[in-house]
Amino acid sequence: MLLTTGQAAEELGCAITTFRRLVHAGLLPGLSRRGVRVMVPLDVVQALSRRRHAPLDRLNTPETAVLRVDAAKQVREPDRNWIGFSAALAPDDLLRALRGWWRCDAASVAAAGVLPVTVSGYVVAVLTGLETWERNAQSRHAFPHARLAGYVTDLATPVTHVTATSRADRILADLLLGSTLASHSGGAIAYVSTNTAD
Repeated sequence: MLLTTGQAAEELGCAITTFRRLVHAGLLPGLSRRGVRVMVPLDVVQALSRRRHAPLDRLNTPETAVLRVDAAKQVREPDRNWIGFSAALAPDDLLRALRGWWRCDAASVAAAGVLPVTVSGYVVAVLTGLETWERNAQSRHAFPHARLAGYVTDLATPVTHVTATSRADRILADLLLGSTLASHSGGAIAYVSTNTAD
């Protein structure tokens, strides 16, 4: 059975624009077209509804930052051609697309040691290597040594690719990739309680 994106969004209890981000990011398998409509297999939508919640209580920090991104868009910048997430990007391009200058509490981002990256509330990538940061004239921060610990190319199964070289980073990627992680913020960075006791 095939659903329209509107029906799929209704099934998941989210806005149609939220669901379309997953489509545009290339994270859903088995899509087809009927004229201008994108059709989604029912089993893919059901698989999305069964994704586990991110086990944040296993992080050794009371709070973690979350980087909320959109589907990748082309940009003309000296150090990258894309900004945002696409399952089709190679790991090096994806890392560059996810690095940016953000309004955030850099010390809080670094304290967690991990930055889950979400598209529409699903963890699609994990960044580590956040120990040092830079600040620009607009009071935005960047983490020049951030590493891509892993990423997702299919949310239904999910299909994850762990790219980390250290054991600690691999554990974080395995823990978080493909899970759901709700966050609310007016900007790219949100802060979520891990419910971990101090």
